[in-house]
Amino acid sequence: MMAKHAKNRLLAYSTPFVLIGILLLFAGLVTLTADKSLARMAAETLIRVVLVVSLWIFVGNSGVVSFGHAGYMAIGAYCSAWLTLKPQTKALFLPDLWPWLAQAEWPVFPAAVASGLLAALVALISGSAILRLTGIAASIATFAFLAIVNTVYSNWEGVTGATSSVVGLPRYVGMWTALCWAGAAIIAANLYANSASGLALRATREDEVSASASGINMYLHRLISLVISGFFTGVSGALLGHSIGVLNPDSFYLGITFISLAMLVVGGIGSLSGAVIGVLSLSLLIEALVRLEQGVTIGTADFALPSGAQEILIGAVMILVLALRPAGLLAGKELRLPLAGLSIPTKQNQSN
Repeated sequence: MMAKHAKNRLLAYSTPFVLIGILLLFAGLVTLTADKSLARMAAETLIRVVLVVSLWIFVGNSGVVSFGHAGYMAIGAYCSAWLTLKPQTKALFLPDLWPWLAQAEWPVFPAAVASGLLAALVALISGSAILRLTGIAASIATFAFLAIVNTVYSNWEGVTGATSSVVGLPRYVGMWTALCWAGAAIIAANLYANSASGLALRATREDEVSASASGINMYLHRLISLVISGFFTGVSGALLGHSIGVLNPDSFYLGITFISLAMLVVGGIGSLSGAVIGVLSLSLLIEALVRLEQGVTIGTADFALPSGAQEILIGAVMILVLALRPAGLLAGKELRLPLAGLSIPTKQNQSN
């Protein structure tokens, strides 16, 4: 029995190796094409992996659907801008920044870490109130949080530029940088899911009453998962800013909220592997439809989808996937290494 349990633990910890291997293969194939537009798409896809895996850390383990993670993403993105923009640029676009912040000019990596920490702190503060609610009430509260963040960042002109775009961010984040952060997010998500807190949180997801009767502190474990999730969500915002070089509050509102949730649901909310596969599947579909809208040549004929068909077809595909596989493409299953032949020593073997 102990040997079987040990093998299951090893299998669970093998998932990040499989997922990172898939992402490495994806990045390698894109590199071989030497297509700059594909490289940009790959970088954006890997940033989405960071975001959706971060979302899964909370939503997948707690069962509470969050509409507020784009708010943490905005907090991380603007924090990184405050830390990395040149002082002359900040004086022009963000004149009301605190003096020490106005003069700061950090490298991108420590700025990304600081952005994640700020988002985690905000997640701790906001989660302390939101997570006292349960079910649909908690989900509505997360949407209210997103609306508050968007309202503040859209009107705080001297600090965020309000609805004007903040430009001039160093475009440091490419495909391989995003891949490293995606790998870090996947490893962190897997470690948390297999930790005592992650297992306890999933128990509350399956049956709140029984878990509470067993002495599990649902509020505490949900708050821990939200703080970890908030950190990587903030990092994903910093990565996005340094990938495109421009920030606007509307980039972190309804559009990115629903596409990230769609990717999570299509892949399968019940597993980390589903989160990653959902991002890859929908990102590749979106890229294919964008190219079809621009037009392709087949033999002597030119073919192009009507403008706006992309959104309609993505919606149709999502409906089809959810109709045929309500639990998502992976139906809650994890991708794992084949360890069937691995021998786990038992206590009896060790004594011999």
